[in-house]
Order: sequence, then structure tokens, then C-alpha cells
Amino acid sequence: MNKIVKDALVLTLITLIAGCALGLVYEITKEPIAKASEAATQEAYKEVFETANSFTDLENFDADKANEVIAAKGYTDGTVTTCEVVNCVKAVDATGNLLGYVVTMKSKAGYGGDIEFSMGVTKDGILNGYSITEINETPGLGMKATEDKFKDQFKGIKATTLEVSKTASNDESTVQAISGATITSKAITYAIDAGLLYVSSLLQGGAA
Repeated sequence: MNKIVKDALVLTLITLIAGCALGLVYEITKEPIAKASEAATQEAYKEVFETANSFTDLENFDADKANEVIAAKGYTDGTVTTCEVVNCVKAVDATGNLLGYVVTMKSKAGYGGDIEFSMGVTKDGILNGYSITEINETPGLGMKATEDKFKDQFKGIKATTLEVSKTASNDESTVQAISGATITSKAITYAIDAGLLYVSSLLQGGAA
């Protein structure tokens, strides 16, 4: 009996020490991780809105209302949301004048899981491009969504109804899919389409 009690006490002590150690590591790494995440976010913002001096919170931003806007236009698959607006900030110049918006979108239709990216849209409704911050697609296939050959197709787009094709097209609203990665191509394209729709709503005075 004494051995059982002793072993139990030892295990309890080990568990307590391990728990304290993990807690200490979390506290030590929490701030650096948060800073790294914020730096990555700001880098993504700057990539899609190079002319902006800074980025400020969009007053009264409500993700639920934002997603109601895109859901009303069919960005759902039955009862399953295919993409969502995660956040939106204003891109401003040195004097605080509005240049446009940077919308963070999440597609839930990726081949390897969720794909999250930031997209910059001018106040004229023109898409500057997008910058991926989270992706787990297949190397050599879906991961090509991070490469300029695919990304450059979106620069300068104003249309809010984009389509994906396996062949090249001169139509601005048609995006050529990545060979062997049509699912990834559609996931990003339709999420960008939804993001453009949301910004269009903002520019027309819709709910933030």
C-alpha cells in the first residue's frame, strides 16, 4: 500500500512540475509569438496595399454582419459556409485619408483545409492582389497558389463575379486554374469574389 501511495505522489509531483513548466514556457513565448503574428499580418497588408502608409481598424466591424452580406449572395454550399470574412481594416495615407480596404478572408473549401489570406481593394473597387497567410495545400500543386503566375491574374480585377477555367481566357472575370489543383484554385477565387462583394457593399454604404 505504501508503495502505491508513494508512486501516486511521485506521479502527481511530476504532473505538477510538468504543468508548471508548460505554463512558464507559454508565458515566455506568448508575447514573441503574438509579435511575430502581428508582424506577419502587417507584412501581408503591405504586400497587398503598397501605397498605404498604415492600416487602421474599420469602425464597427462585425464579422457576423459581413458574412451575412456574402451568404446572401450564395457563398454557401447548402448549409455549409464555403468562405468567410475574418477581418477588415482601412488602408490610409500619411494624412489618414482612406485609400481602400484590406480584407482577411478564409476559404473553407481548400483541398488540404482552410486557406486564409489578405486582399487589398482600393476605394474604386479595384483588387490590388492577395497574400496568403495560412495554407496547407499539396506541394507542387495547390501550393502554387502562393506563386506570382497564379496570383498576378487577380491584380486589377474589379468584377465581383469570378469564374475558374482550366484554359486561358482574355476575360477579366475568368481565372485560369492551377494545373492539377482546380479545387485550390476555386477555393481562393470564390473567396476573393466574396471579398470583393463585401468591399462593394462597404463602398455603397452597407453595414461594416
